[in-house]
Amino acid sequence: MKVMNMVQAINDALKLKLKDDPNVLTFGEDVGVEGGVFRVTQGLQKEFGERRVFDTPLAESGIVGAAVGMCVAGLRPIVEIQFSGFVYPAFNQIVSHVSRMRNRTRGKYNIPMVIRMPYGGNIRALEHHSESMEALFGHVPGLKVVIPSTPYDAKGLLISAIESNDPVIYMEPKRIYRAIKQEVPEEKFSIPIGKGKILQEGNDVTVVTYGAMVREVQRALPAAKKDGIGVELIDLRSIYPIDKDIIRESVRKTGRLLVVTEDHATYGVGAELMAIANEEAFLNLEAPPTRLSGFDVIPPLPKGEHLYFQRPERIYYELQKIARY
Repeated sequence: MKVMNMVQAINDALKLKLKDDPNVLTFGEDVGVEGGVFRVTQGLQKEFGERRVFDTPLAESGIVGAAVGMCVAGLRPIVEIQFSGFVYPAFNQIVSHVSRMRNRTRGKYNIPMVIRMPYGGNIRALEHHSESMEALFGHVPGLKVVIPSTPYDAKGLLISAIESNDPVIYMEPKRIYRAIKQEVPEEKFSIPIGKGKILQEGNDVTVVTYGAMVREVQRALPAAKKDGIGVELIDLRSIYPIDKDIIRESVRKTGRLLVVTEDHATYGVGAELMAIANEEAFLNLEAPPTRLSGFDVIPPLPKGEHLYFQRPERIYYELQKIARY
């Protein structure tokens, strides 16, 4: 196995699938020559040529719309949106065509498309560079939504996404692109979409999170352990489909739920996860399900972002409240 960060793991998955399937191609703004803003596609154009790895105009709607036509023609495009906050011009294509084509054609045409995008904040970025809109995509029937938290998961989930006959929104937490390194198999492997993972077992509080927030929760766990709070930590990995089974069984065991997310609180992923706890494990609850999410404001600019994003101290405070309820 090779030690990789998330950028390297995603690049490796793209390389394997480009080699494996001549119908796979990838494109987007600066994807080809420069290898993307974060260099995730670096070296791919040189290896696979300009017909399969290429740059596009700054036109997100055109990028995704062209990919729809490619899917109908039998190709499997992987498109990159340079930052998730730039995806809004393409939202019409995603909601009106990408998500609906199979239903519209009664199964005649699939849309085996992956839309990759760096997402999330706390990197001292400008406006539109720190968006966390996974709930928007999770709400649209016909889309799968995936968010990895480690290099290993990033590679395995991306391979599954590329091989899926359904369109997949693949959101990459850019603040941990190079923050984590771990051993990742160099050969092809996949992780099923829709299956969460228990990272730590515990009996007192279930914490469900994903993406960059996994590390923030993990940083709060030593203090919780010192207080005698046994935390069961679940990495959701897939926003849609959601692994209801893993949440139900954990909450039935602990009787308490804390959801930690980066997206806005109102109508967010946290609300959906709390609803699952209420529907699937209501009689086992010992405390109200709780969400610790972003505030209902536009993500602030660098000087104020430390007041917006989750920190281990806030997570620890919520764990104490729930455990003592």
